[in-house]
Amino acid sequence: MKAVSLITGSSRGIGRGIALELAAAGTHDLVINYAGNEAAACECQQLCLEASKGQIRVEIAQGDISKAEDRVALIDFVREKFGRLDLLVNNAGVAPKVRADVLEASEESFDRLVAINLKGPYFLTQLAAKLMRESAPLPDAARAVITISSMSAYTAHVDRGEYCITKAGLSMMTKIYAARLAEFGINVYEIQPGIIATDMTGKVKEKYDKLFAEGITPINRWGQPSDIGKAVVAVAKGHFPYSTGQVFQVDGGFHLQIL
Repeated sequence: MKAVSLITGSSRGIGRGIALELAAAGTHDLVINYAGNEAAACECQQLCLEASKGQIRVEIAQGDISKAEDRVALIDFVREKFGRLDLLVNNAGVAPKVRADVLEASEESFDRLVAINLKGPYFLTQLAAKLMRESAPLPDAARAVITISSMSAYTAHVDRGEYCITKAGLSMMTKIYAARLAEFGINVYEIQPGIIATDMTGKVKEKYDKLFAEGITPINRWGQPSDIGKAVVAVAKGHFPYSTGQVFQVDGGFHLQIL
């Protein structure tokens, strides 16, 4: 029996990078969640099967984590297909549709980001933890929750304040669930990606290319989704059994304050 991972928002971008690294590791069966792009999810499913050389099962499951009924359906899907859950990766998230100065930003944008980026993971984690408790842990696989936040959890962007607030909220969510779930052998972690090459950052590529040219990070390159995936694999394999509530900054050293 293999451990089972559910990765939200994993049809593309960072989520796909995480899925592919887990697939290559061959330790977990996967549930690839998507909100609307079924074609991308199917493509990710096939790539994961190829990366694992057929060693794992990969299922796809539609669900908008901002909706309560979809969260319930997603966990029910995992239970029906696999009968257990060992790893939840809260990856699904969105940026504002329009980058607006904090003095002009709309409540509509704020509510949208809170629903998807913060409320969704908060209550999906609640459901996932209950499913994890239904089965015994497996050797060489952690029972864990990993939330993918952002360097925006501590970096102020005045033109997308609502995004920063939701990511900062995820940091506190990690601490709260880490404190609550430790007694069940479920460790909780936060990964804060830096500037990662995805569809989301592609829209501002020129800006970040310039910043890299100016030396914005000590490891002076774009991050890749696979960089995040490798960190997830380390947690999934149980390499941090005496850590919980831990923040892993996968950002090329952006967080360093250097004189």
